[in-house]
Amino acid sequence: MKHYLWLFFLIIILFFKTTPSFAESSYVLPYPPPLPGSFFYKIRLVSEQIQKYWYFGSLGQFAYNLKQSDKYLVQAKTLFEYKQYLLGLQALKKSDIYFTNILPYLIKAKKEGKDIIQKQKILKEGALKHIEVLRKTKQYVPETFVWQPERLSPTILNLWKSIEESIAIRNKYL
Repeated sequence: MKHYLWLFFLIIILFFKTTPSFAESSYVLPYPPPLPGSFFYKIRLVSEQIQKYWYFGSLGQFAYNLKQSDKYLVQAKTLFEYKQYLLGLQALKKSDIYFTNILPYLIKAKKEGKDIIQKQKILKEGALKHIEVLRKTKQYVPETFVWQPERLSPTILNLWKSIEESIAIRNKYL
């Protein structure tokens, strides 16, 4: 009977054993938004323009720009995984634009006398998570990609260079 009890406990321990997480940041990114080509993508773009005015004030704009930067980063990552490099690059550029818009609103909030210590911490965690995702993404995308649209001349997409520029943008906030 004792042997069965020990076997039972061993199975329980092995079954519920957890593995450690090696993430650099505890910051959580959203699920991928609707992707280009989807009916809901156009709705999301309209919703995005409306939300821009819903988030008012310096801290509201901080939250809006960080949220949009997160969404476009996840969209870029997803598109890169599906080898949609042109669309992924466009999403990454939008993420960069939103990310660079964050700091001016934090500075404005500080000038208004608002406590921004917690927001600075969120921004740093977000930057760390973005860098983590970008480094992982760089591992499975080609350095360059030749995009050939129909009846037009080809365009060379420097994917690694764009990813490195995105990492550099986020490194400024660490």
